[in-house]
Amino acid sequence: MRARPWRVAVVGGGITGLAAAVRLRDRAPADTEITVYEQSGALGGKLRTGELAGRPVEFGAESFLMRDPAGGESAAVTLARRLGLAGRIVHPTVGQAALVVDGGLRPVPGGTLVGVPGDLAAVATVAEPTADADRDGGRPLLDADQDVSVGALVRSRFGEQVVQRLVDPMLGGVYAGRADDLSLVTTMPALARAARVEHTLVGAVRAAQAAAPRAPGAPVFGTLTGGLGTLVEAAATASGATIRRNAAVRELTPVGDGWRLTVGPTRDPESVGADAVLLTVPARPTARLLAGFAAAQAATVGGLDYASVALVTLALPAPDLPRLSGFLVPATEGLLIKASTFFTTKWGHLAAPDGLALVRASVGRYGEETSLQVTDDDLLATVHRELTRVLGVALPTPVAGHVQRWGGALPQYAPGHTGRVAAVRAALRAAHPTLAVAGAGFDGVGIPVCVRSGENAAEEIIEALEGSGP
Repeated sequence: MRARPWRVAVVGGGITGLAAAVRLRDRAPADTEITVYEQSGALGGKLRTGELAGRPVEFGAESFLMRDPAGGESAAVTLARRLGLAGRIVHPTVGQAALVVDGGLRPVPGGTLVGVPGDLAAVATVAEPTADADRDGGRPLLDADQDVSVGALVRSRFGEQVVQRLVDPMLGGVYAGRADDLSLVTTMPALARAARVEHTLVGAVRAAQAAAPRAPGAPVFGTLTGGLGTLVEAAATASGATIRRNAAVRELTPVGDGWRLTVGPTRDPESVGADAVLLTVPARPTARLLAGFAAAQAATVGGLDYASVALVTLALPAPDLPRLSGFLVPATEGLLIKASTFFTTKWGHLAAPDGLALVRASVGRYGEETSLQVTDDDLLATVHRELTRVLGVALPTPVAGHVQRWGGALPQYAPGHTGRVAAVRAALRAAHPTLAVAGAGFDGVGIPVCVRSGENAAEEIIEALEGSGP
């Protein structure tokens, strides 16, 4: 019989940490004491629902995938169902997006996997693949443990235009990074798995798509009426955790069978004990907390770089917008905007009778942080000017605008990332089984991935605590 309730500290109040806290509440003994430490004043991390011109708008993540890689329900949908929010899931009413090519808009070709085509003829409207480069060489594209950059693989098989005009803007919209820098295994795991079997890239794309078939007409993305902030609030409530806002964890120290956390400002630190700790903060703060007792692992974790972005939202009175969900911009087009979403067109539940449109642009690419070192007014003006240029129509003057800056927000997974993370986790598990690390810095971006990462970490902690004593 346990002498006292378990005490579990969750460091980080983003969706990873909150999903972990909910899983702990559901699976750990009922009297488990869960505390979530969030250094800022707001929960949710990159999930932030705000308001512009009296309308709800996302200042962070916009939506979640409905399916997991195996074709089942995604972890985000399962969590929403657990929290009683399944009835609030809505889907895009307009799904067609465009690419900016030679200054104009062209529809994004169908049938690609994050821009990598499974049918070369289908992408001829935006890019010309290299003729006959994707030949069967008599062996799989990748060795069993090999990882390469997405750009290197696609360029070798389909040529430069497919990388620049399709794959790079797709990855840029998600990661704010470049195809030549990003790991295939981490960013496109299904394609990496297929590439270990298939001899051509077209064959690998088709195999990856066949492994997770989608029913015709089934929605790919979802969001919640009322905004994704409702997911954050519901998770915090359901976790039954003690939520500590404005509570930065500055130091983590193993003590006997447990942990000591140093919380709060340097001038007035608070020492808190815990039986187990989940770290769900970005890579660099995680590395700082690991440095005192796991220096090698801290160095590996801290080596992950991040891109900074800004999300610029304009409220436009009855603009003449195309019937698109938005558009993506290849870096070769020379625009500051790398992606734009027509919120009130894409999401029918946001459309208003007065015709007011909410248009959001994402700016900032990895390695180009100086482009963000301008005032909010300058960003708003540049986005308005570039939108007018791309759409070819004079957009009305915004009635309101908002700039949300996300410094160091998006991890840049270099080839080999997944293997490095596995080694870090194995070493930590062996030496400190009641410590787990989770989040986008380890397992990938996107709400479902972060939810699953937090839940898996919670399960590890429960298993470790169950085996640590009577």
